[in-house]
Amino acid sequence: MSNRIMPACRNWMSYLMDSLVNAGTMPSWEALQYLVTNLLGETPNPHLHQSKSPYETIQQFLHRIYGPIVEAASRTVEIPDQAMIHMFTDISLMGKSAVLVVYFPGQNAPHQLLLLDSVPAWDLVFENSSAFDSWAEERYQWIVKALQSIGHPVESSMLECPDTLQPILV
Repeated sequence: MSNRIMPACRNWMSYLMDSLVNAGTMPSWEALQYLVTNLLGETPNPHLHQSKSPYETIQQFLHRIYGPIVEAASRTVEIPDQAMIHMFTDISLMGKSAVLVVYFPGQNAPHQLLLLDSVPAWDLVFENSSAFDSWAEERYQWIVKALQSIGHPVESSMLECPDTLQPILV
């Protein structure tokens, strides 16, 4: 299977768990417990509120949830080798936190905002995994559509005149 193709299965909870395990972030049993504990249940998320360092806990939580979605989108749409996608978070302990996904095309070209999502992290809890899958699929589609709408610049070597069109100096 090509690394540019998102799995046909849209079970995002499993995809996130695999991502956490494959990145070496945590073992499978801990990843499953982390996702179920933090994503399913009733709001507000008590684990984020009871943390001794809530800023770091919320930042880590948002990166663990949005990161695999961004990665999947970047595998779906081919981007040039010099380009990269980066995710930023602006954490708020009282209001909504912001997640920004930015496309850096390289070669000093202007950056493109792919996603700006405003979310109260402690309320990012879902009734069941299907509700989470719908939420994650929506963000995935937003990022994919934004990437598809970006026109990739043509490399300079392709802009050079072919030999038959070179000017003749007299």
